Amino acid sequence: VQLVESGGGLVQAGGSLRLSCAASGINFNIKAMGWYRQAPGKQRELVATITTSGDSTNYADSVKGRFTISRDNAKNTMWLQMDSLKPEDTAVYYCNALRVWLGVRSNYWGQGTQVTVSS
Repeated sequence: VQLVESGGGLVQAGGSLRLSCAASGINFNIKAMGWYRQAPGKQRELVATITTSGDSTNYADSVKGRFTISRDNAKNTMWLQMDSLKPEDTAVYYCNALRVWLGVRSNYWGQGTQVTVSS
């Protein structure tokens, strides 16, 4: 599975950005996808996840009510709509895919896209 993120950039506090993640390669047995982020000097943290069917989502408390995760399986694409951005949202955002095959869990990652929110 190859994952390519796009849509990052510089935005002022209160603004919006929409990240995209395009998936290619072997997509079967992908159970869920998600967005993670890593700020300088900090560990990578979960932002939001969505199941393959799209019927279940999960958000970090810090982004609830501001971010929305969605996906289109026909287009093999996932998005993260980020509204009311805050300087503390500044980080490199990574797309993730979780594959489960014969009981083995494998995580795939994109190269990351930088999001910078100025105050």
